[in-house]
Amino acid sequence: MDSVKQTAAAVRWNFLGFFKNPRVIITFLFSFILCFFLSDRAMMVADYYDSPMQAWEPFIWTFGDATAILLCSLLLILLFLDLPKLSPFTPYMLLRMKKSRWLLAQFFYIFLVTFLYLIYVLLVTSLLCMQRTYPGNIWSKTAALLAYSKMGKDLSIPSTVKVMESTTPFSCSMQITLLLLCYALTLSFLMLYFQLKLGKKAAIGAGLCYSLFGFLLNPEILAKILRKEEYEMFLVRRITGWISPLNHATYGMHDFGYDVLPSIGQSCIIFLALLAFLAGLSFHTLKKYNFSSFTGE
Repeated sequence: MDSVKQTAAAVRWNFLGFFKNPRVIITFLFSFILCFFLSDRAMMVADYYDSPMQAWEPFIWTFGDATAILLCSLLLILLFLDLPKLSPFTPYMLLRMKKSRWLLAQFFYIFLVTFLYLIYVLLVTSLLCMQRTYPGNIWSKTAALLAYSKMGKDLSIPSTVKVMESTTPFSCSMQITLLLLCYALTLSFLMLYFQLKLGKKAAIGAGLCYSLFGFLLNPEILAKILRKEEYEMFLVRRITGWISPLNHATYGMHDFGYDVLPSIGQSCIIFLALLAFLAGLSFHTLKKYNFSSFTGE
């Protein structure tokens, strides 16, 4: 029972001043702008063809491709710049509780903040398109227009036939949320480890490199870099689908019976294994951390 109370206290400590933090406010404002630009393309199609959209489809299309998730990850880096929250009170907290509990509190803090961020994006995208949306758990006419024609590709809206045939909007949204949570946890714990090991600048650099690594392994980006045609990228698409964290976080880069790519469950297992590895490194570093470096900045 004491462990639960101590972990909860550490989580509450991380949330102190969270909603008044200018950096957090700016992040959510940028997220609103990002949602507006990403959902505006779908609204143009819906308005032009006078067709409805399912309420969660704008959220699905917002996080449906690697580029959008990359932009999201940059906002998450901004959101977790102060992770872990270090102050003169932190050494006292670590003396009163086990370091493993403090690290567990960071996990719950990251999880709750990311989940809050995704709920915010879901609400914003739904509200921006609410004039054309309906609540039923069935794909819309707009989604069909985008998937069965070249409009989706031309407008960079990731509405695909294989997704529509294999799942429902509600199930798809839940799986996208799960993948983004796993991706955010690994990104944040990577930044936490480098923050403890080398400082804030190294943590920011590690987060950017993690995102850039996934972006450069995007098959479309590689095709342009290597000057390859689409039909020549089959093997590359398969390899990058397994080794790129950004591709693991992209719903459309999974096996739907068409490609030899990881399933949603396999991607989650890979993320959890990476998270366990980073948590172990962070715990090992925390045991040797020099408390005199806590400046409270």
